[in-house]
Amino acid sequence: MVAMNRAQFFKELLPGINKLFGLEYKTYDNQWKELYEVQSSDRSFEEETKLAGLGQALRKDEGMGVSYDAGQEAWTSRYDHETFALAFALTEEAMEDNLYDNLIKRYTKTLARAFAYAKETKAVVPFNNGFTAYTVGDAQNLFSTAHPLVSGGTNANRPVVAVDLNETAIENMAIQIAAWTDERGLLIAARPKKMIIPPGLQFVATRLLETQNRVGTADNDISAIYSNGTIPGGYTVNNYLTDADAWFIQTDVPNGMKHFERVALKMSMDGDFDTGNVRYKGRTRYSFGNSEPLGVWGSPGA
Repeated sequence: MVAMNRAQFFKELLPGINKLFGLEYKTYDNQWKELYEVQSSDRSFEEETKLAGLGQALRKDEGMGVSYDAGQEAWTSRYDHETFALAFALTEEAMEDNLYDNLIKRYTKTLARAFAYAKETKAVVPFNNGFTAYTVGDAQNLFSTAHPLVSGGTNANRPVVAVDLNETAIENMAIQIAAWTDERGLLIAARPKKMIIPPGLQFVATRLLETQNRVGTADNDISAIYSNGTIPGGYTVNNYLTDADAWFIQTDVPNGMKHFERVALKMSMDGDFDTGNVRYKGRTRYSFGNSEPLGVWGSPGA
């Protein structure tokens, strides 16, 4: 354990300091809440299993027997909770020399900020790695052209050819989502709900979603995206996304992105008898993941 001591804060012991700064930056807090359904957990891990329903009803000819079908489990998603902890300590001498109040007030706020930042960066891992290195319950990447179905078919929640955010790409995305089926190949009524983008795409998104006429064309056509309400929830900017041209769509298919909170953030302190140091610690435990890949759609950009 390394405790913060007087030598590290020598200037604060001298008269004449006008301002201490460097810990007051604003942060992009709680952006993860726009991406996930939040649930509590009282277990060491959580599992969610997708079920396959029955297939289409079949014609029964006169005098013939009825056809039978059977449901089954498709796959299981597992959420392994991770623990996050961080601490700092202050020496007994620093507390005696009037550093206690200033340092504790400032660094307990910094401790909370460190946990908030960790949560934001952890939350976007499925999005940042979902095209290449983040697999879900069906053993495919979160964003895949071949999510397997019990019926033998597949669903795609990304374009075959990666595309940038534009009018045609949004239209094709909506058409692709409308073609999704359940595990037995029956169409489901899936629709786009909200767009998730990095900061660099917010101006493009505003023009595409909030303009009544088409953008970037000499034609005076109406914007079908705007008129049809293709993305009714508009867009949300996430500053922790690492790919500047990747864009995502949250759909109305339930049980998509899930966040399980096992232990909420707790702050604690205690004193060390031998040194007289005072220690401050924060600890939390949670998991982020996906149960139903059709809850999201994404493109890594061209």
